[in-house]
Amino acid sequence: MPTIESYCADDVYDPPAYSQGVRVKGAETILFLSGQVAYDNSGGVAHAGDFKGQARAAFEALKSLIEHEGGGLENIVKLNSYVVDMGYRNDLALVRGEFFPGRAPASTLVGVSALAHPDWLVEIEAIAVL
Repeated sequence: MPTIESYCADDVYDPPAYSQGVRVKGAETILFLSGQVAYDNSGGVAHAGDFKGQARAAFEALKSLIEHEGGGLENIVKLNSYVVDMGYRNDLALVRGEFFPGRAPASTLVGVSALAHPDWLVEIEAIAVL
């Protein structure tokens, strides 16, 4: 099992919600997970108009992909989140906190003008190590 540790340089702001840096030692496998959105069972949009529902679905998909390979959310070292409206920032933080009750891994949040379908509000991708 790898050792995954958050760190921050003394001269860089260290926010309480996520890690500025993540150090990994002893990893054997790296998972690069595509951006996940809220799909329904037929590949359409789930939770239309419900940002928190879509964010939960994206995190659940990431969790399933990692568990399929024998890991868990604790193996995520980097999250990239894309939202169509930065007004959802606080809602994303609340949902992320449900999946990462302590400090989240290294993270980036980007506001975009659109995602692949006009009803998708959030897309989340990850890198995990096992």
